[in-house]
Amino acid sequence: MADQAALVAALDGHRPISPQEETDVARIRALLDRDGTDPWSRDLPMHVTASALVLHPPTGRVLLRWHERMGSWLQVGGHADPGEDDPVAIALREATEETGLDDLARFPDREADRLVHVVVVPVPAGKGEPAHEHADLRYLFTTEHPDEVVPESATASLRWLTLDAARSVVREDNLRVTLARAGVMLQLRSEA
Repeated sequence: MADQAALVAALDGHRPISPQEETDVARIRALLDRDGTDPWSRDLPMHVTASALVLHPPTGRVLLRWHERMGSWLQVGGHADPGEDDPVAIALREATEETGLDDLARFPDREADRLVHVVVVPVPAGKGEPAHEHADLRYLFTTEHPDEVVPESATASLRWLTLDAARSVVREDNLRVTLARAGVMLQLRSEA
């Protein structure tokens, strides 16, 4: 079973902002309370994932990835590999694999391990898997080289968009919340 210390620490350090987020965090904590359960296991009907919204602060743009299964523009990220249990490291690995960017850094620097959003999202059946839920822990990362993105496959297009443009193309309200929180953090950084 995976060590849960990093996951527990991430949740302990996060302050949910909405009643829905409080409910989602409580659902993840309930999953952690089950003895012998690996919260990252894809065999569970709800399992933990980690994702990243990649930012380019000088231009105020965000990077979105086309997710064919979901039929939507989303942030990058996904499942833990066997033996992984640190949500920040998982989000970074996934972001690097899906974007080809090798200079990703956590944002904001002074609160590098801070979650920006916790949300449970439905995932439709596909690729031999039944419908299930991802308990997604979302982080912010930055790059200094936005033009060096390389999609991991031909069906996983990547797009740099302003926050307003990103909000207009995403279908999921929960991702609009993540984008809004990223916008606040970018604004705070520019005022500092």
